[in-house]
Order: sequence, then C-alpha cells, then structure tokens
Amino acid sequence: MPIVAGYHMFVGLMSNLSTPSLPPHERLRVGECIVDLPLREVVAPGARRPRRITPKAMGVLRVLADSPGKVVSRDQLLAQVWPDTLPGDDVVTQAVTQLRKAFGERRDSPAYIETIAKTGYRLLAETEWLAAGPGEAATPLPRDAALPPQDPVIPEALRTSASRQPSRWWLRERVVVVAVAIVAALALALLLLGRVSLEEDALVATESHAHGDFITTPPRPYRLLSSAPGFELSPTLSPDASMAAYASTLPERRGTVIQVQTTNGSQPRQISFPPDGVSDRAPSWSPDGREIAYVRYGPGQECRVLVTAASGGGTERNVANCNVDDLVSFDWTPDSQGMIFGSMRMATGSSSLRVLRLASGEWSSVPGVGDGVSLDYAPRYSPDGKWIGFIRNPQVGDLWRVPAGGGEAEQLTRVGGEFRGWDWLPDGSGMVFGRRIDSETRLYRLDIASGDIRDLGLDDAQSPSVARRAGVLAFVRRRPQFGLFMATRSDQSDPMRREHLFASSGRDTLPSLAPDGRQLVFSSDRSGHFHLWWADLEQPNSLRQVEGIHPATHSRPEWAFDSRRMLVVGHDDNGREGVYEVIPTRGQVSFLPVPGPGFRVMQAMYLPDPGRMLMTVRDASGTLCLLLLDRQVSPWKVLAKLEGVTLARVDRANERILFTRLAEDGLWETDLDLDLARVRRIDAQRPTRWRFQAWAVAEDGSIDYIEPQPACLSGLRTIGQAPGVAPGPVRCLDPDHLSATTGFSTSSRQDLVISAQTVEDGTDIGLMEVPEVPGEDIRIEVPGWIK
Repeated sequence: MPIVAGYHMFVGLMSNLSTPSLPPHERLRVGECIVDLPLREVVAPGARRPRRITPKAMGVLRVLADSPGKVVSRDQLLAQVWPDTLPGDDVVTQAVTQLRKAFGERRDSPAYIETIAKTGYRLLAETEWLAAGPGEAATPLPRDAALPPQDPVIPEALRTSASRQPSRWWLRERVVVVAVAIVAALALALLLLGRVSLEEDALVATESHAHGDFITTPPRPYRLLSSAPGFELSPTLSPDASMAAYASTLPERRGTVIQVQTTNGSQPRQISFPPDGVSDRAPSWSPDGREIAYVRYGPGQECRVLVTAASGGGTERNVANCNVDDLVSFDWTPDSQGMIFGSMRMATGSSSLRVLRLASGEWSSVPGVGDGVSLDYAPRYSPDGKWIGFIRNPQVGDLWRVPAGGGEAEQLTRVGGEFRGWDWLPDGSGMVFGRRIDSETRLYRLDIASGDIRDLGLDDAQSPSVARRAGVLAFVRRRPQFGLFMATRSDQSDPMRREHLFASSGRDTLPSLAPDGRQLVFSSDRSGHFHLWWADLEQPNSLRQVEGIHPATHSRPEWAFDSRRMLVVGHDDNGREGVYEVIPTRGQVSFLPVPGPGFRVMQAMYLPDPGRMLMTVRDASGTLCLLLLDRQVSPWKVLAKLEGVTLARVDRANERILFTRLAEDGLWETDLDLDLARVRRIDAQRPTRWRFQAWAVAEDGSIDYIEPQPACLSGLRTIGQAPGVAPGPVRCLDPDHLSATTGFSTSSRQDLVISAQTVEDGTDIGLMEVPEVPGEDIRIEVPGWIK
C-alpha cells in the first residue's frame, strides 16, 4: 500500500505541473474561419455546415498557428504531429489539402496556407485564440496567451515550448527526471515483491488514465464478428441486426459456403452445402427476415441464384440462372416477394435493371435506366421503397439512383473510381460505400441532400451492409499483402516456377517492364504510403523510390519505346492530378497538360510518332473515351475519339491499337490513326468486362491474359488470336493465390511474365454502429454487444 500511495503522489505532482495557468479555451479564429478544437470542426464563411477534419490535420494547424507567417518545414510537421513513426511525406500533403478544403481555399489563390516549394508551409491568415466564460460571448485572447491543451497527437514538448509566458523549465525538467527515476524504482519493487493486488493495479491504472499521465490506445469503433483463418466475405444483416450471414471458406475445402451467426459473438452455423470446389457467394437477407438468397458458381460453368430459409432448415430452391463470367448482383424487393438484378447476361435478354417476381417467374425491366453502354451494378431499394440505388460502372464509376417505378436516373457522386460495395442508411438520407484509394479500400458516408462525402476512418474496409431497421453496419476487413512474381513465359511446369521480386511486407502492384527488359517500375505502399518505385533487374540493390509522384491505381505506368522515360497518371505532393512524364533513372518528374477542360485522364501511352499521344479519359459528360492527341500544338488537339473504351494498349509490332469496351466482353483493334472504320473485334469472350485490365501485349504482338480457374486461382492464357481460333490452353501461375486485376507485364523478347499476386490474404467481418453526424440520433436495438 505505501508503494501505491507513493505512485499516486507522483501522479498528482505531474498533474499539477501540467495544469495551464489560464482557463482552457477551445476556439481559434483563422482568417475569417472559426475552428472548434474539441469537435475538430471548421466553420467557413458561406459554408452550409461545419467541416470536420482529422486529428492529424488539426495537429498540423496547431503547429502552423504557433508560427503564423513563418515557414514550417515538412520535417518539423512530421516530427511534431507524427512523432515516433515513419510516415511518408504525403501524410503532410493530405493534412494540408484537408485544411484548405475546410477553409474553402482555392488552390490557385491561397489565402490561408501557402506551399513553399521543397521546403514546407506557411500560415498566411491572421490567427487569434477565442475564450468564452459561462454565458459570455467569445472574446479574443491576448497575443501572448498560452495555447490551449493539445490533443495526444502533439507531444508534451510542443505544448511547453508553445507557451509564450515565462516558465521555470529547468525546475520542471529536474522534477520530471527525479519523478521518472522514482517510478522506475517503484515498478521494479512491484515486480520483485509481487504484493500489489489485482484490485490495486486496476485502481492505479484507472487513476493514471484519469490524470492524463499515460496515453492509452483509444478503442476502435468496431469489433470483429469473425476472425477465423481464411476468408469471410459479403456480409448481410437481418433487418433487426440480430443475425449476420456471410460467405466463408472452410478448412480442407475449396470454394465458399454460406454461414449464419448471431451478432453477439456466437459460433457460426453453415446453411448451404455445395459440393467441394463449388462456391456459394453474395448472400442477401430478405426484408421480412425469413430467407437468404445467394449465388452458386459451379460445378463447371453453371451459375444459379438460390434461396433458402434463414434458419437453414429449409430446402434451397433455384430462382434464376446466370452467367459464370458475370459479376452477379441483386437485392430483394421491399415486399420480399421478388428480386432486382443488375446488368447481367440472361436467357431472357439483357438490360440494365430487371425485376423478378418469385411466385410467377416473370421478369420486367425498370423503365428509363439503361443507356446501352454502362454496367449498372448492385441495385438496392431504399428503406422506404421509393428509390433504387445502384453503382454505374463499378470499377470506374459512381453511385446513382432512380425512382422505384422507373424514370430518369440521377447521379449522386462524381468520384469516377473503383467501388467496393455500398448500402443505404436506415433512414434513407444517405449511403455508405467502399472505394479503393491508392493501395487500400476505405468506407465513406454520402449525404444525399448536400452531396457531402465523409471518410469513416476505417482502414482496409469494404462491402458495407446496413441493417434495415437498426443503425448497425457490417463490413469486410481485408488486409492483403501483394508481391511481384517473375516467371518464365514459356515455362510448361504445373504450376509455373516463380521468383519473388523485392519481397516486403507492403503491397506491390502495377508492374511495368521497360522494353529493354532490365528496368522495372511498380507501385507500392512499402514505405507506408503509395509511391512509385524503380529498379534495374540486373542490380537488385538498385531499388529506390521515385519522389514527387503518387501513381493512380487504375492504370499502370507506360514506358516509351526507348526505355528512357514513361507516362504516369497520378498526383504530385501538392495534390495536382494529371499526367506526368517521368525519367526514373534521374528522378525527373514533369507535369503534362491535359487534353481539354473537364477531362479526367485514366491512362496515357506513347505512340511511335513522338508528336502524338494516346489517352483514355473521362470527358465532361462522364463518358469514357479513347483519344488520339496532337501534342505539337498548344493546347493539344484531339485528332480522333472513340467512346466507351475502358483500357487500351499499343501493339507496335503490328502497328495497331488494342482496346476493351465498357458495354461488351472481348478485345478490339484499330490502326494507329484511331480510324473508326477499321475497328474490329479480335476476341469475342476475353477479357471479360470485369477483368478489363488483366491483359498485356508482348513485343511480338502476342497477348496474355490472367484469369481465375476452378483448379488454379491465377491462370495464364494467350488470347486475341485469329477469328475462329480457340484461345490457348491455360497454364497455372499460382493455384492458391489470386493475381491483382490492375495489370501486369509480359515480354516475348525476355521470355518473362511479371505479375502482382497475393502473398498473404484473408478477410474478417467487422461490426460497428453507423457513425453519427451532427444532429442525428440513431438508436441501436441490438442488446449485448454495442452501447
């Protein structure tokens, strides 16, 4: 007991030393904006509502506010806001970008934060701390007033040095040193004597936390429903959130089954029993809570949509047939008597959104939705049944909605990105969706009325599912590790022999091999954030990061034919998006002009004629296009345009352009002038629309394609041969691991294939309360697991 009492005396001493001499104040005026520190909200003039910023962005603002008008280097910001970590420079860029958006600042006319090239940042706006007593209006604090207490992201050293009032720092330092020595001695005594009870330990920990002497890990906003080895996918919640169903792998079995468990942590129960090697996926719980629908892939090329009792006691019944190459998507109608399907090929015909009445087997189209080109995916009825939401072109698209009875479709987001699932909020006011950002996927919340999109702060989260009558959200947490693997292209081994290149614990993707066969660039988060990396394959120690460019994830970097430079779509350290020409051996990065106003570049390629360039873009109307550009004039001139193109590659050996289309499976070609009269399809089946990036062209014009097979998750075959000629046989790159769908490299000259494949993978199901927004009060009606 004397030891514990002495420890409490130390806690009280440290608490007294850190007590500010002035009353806490919580608001800071920055220019014309007011910053609420506890809420992390910025109120900007003319803004419809406050904008909330992250703790790190708030930390950056505090450091800048402590030195108004002075340049603060990136190193200073990293050291003070990200202490004891090794983040990349882009975390500072992201924080500053968020602050600028919160202040309503325009990039071309900074009034709040100025970027000092290759140095740091400077706060331009005047600042003053505001204090308010009970019932009093806020009044400015004196210029020499101490800063308010900081969040844990700002070290104690910064808090002390930030105060402009005289202090006995030398006395505090000695007291702290002596106190730390006392604590160390007491801790050793505790270990040796072992006389402190568990109750006393808990009391010490509680009081220490209350006094703020030790920073504990904050509780995460979710808990895991499943944590078994392997994969748990596609969660769906019962209407009251008391139960969850999901697809799951089982030990010693290929394929997935559907399992159900209560959300209070019980053991899962299997309710579907497909044969080995056959997969049941994408379960969907009916609104009345009685049944679960799911897709069965296999055996062979079979694809069926089945329905079974949620209790698992009934017999499954087949309600629809589908195509095994489609990414099938569906939802129940509000009355639980029918189902709505997204774009898919069917015996009854093809269309955008179609409704199936289960009792009669009749199909009907949702009027006015399909545009004949786009893929409308994952349709879901709003909780009140008035709307149908869906994703248009999920790999390069946005969220849309249409009245439940049909009509004109309304675009809700303008992201133009890769979506990983979505669902309605219980009150229908917005949506939660997953989106791929750099090397990870994150969850976001959309408010339909305002159009605001808010990051929910979850790393590696996707496939959200919200209970219809409760504010509970389930999602998939996936943290894969991807590595680059090199194989001999002509190898006939089964599986092919592979070499792991530049192994790390990060995610290595988008390998692009230069025509010289030596240089390789790829995208990776091995430094903690997404960057471009370069290496000479003949000198493994040459691997290094290319500074100043953050590559986009939707297209790989494209080399020039001389192997000296390359085109990279992405953004720089200041967030400027576009096309960059990179000379990786020199580390030189140059911004190139975009083809016109409103264009968003998805991919850029060199042509044999150095005065021309090829780009896939999203134009001002949102249409995906392939453009042939004359870069010898300013501004660049569009010479030819082909709509509906998702990806293109240049085949120099055969002087042609190869491309995939949004509306159909297969591969097309035309000449280097992008002559529309010479467009023809050279493969009717591959690539599929869902794997439009999973092909590459070798120097001799041959085309390789990576696709999953029942006995091999990463199969390699030759496609695009003469019409009527069957595709080449499948060789197995890896029987047990998937390849990334974002692109790979193949070389006939070097006899190589370099692909990104999973090294370690697995998923779990997470559960959390639907995050609240100001003024929202969602009641959670699931007892026992969330408060």
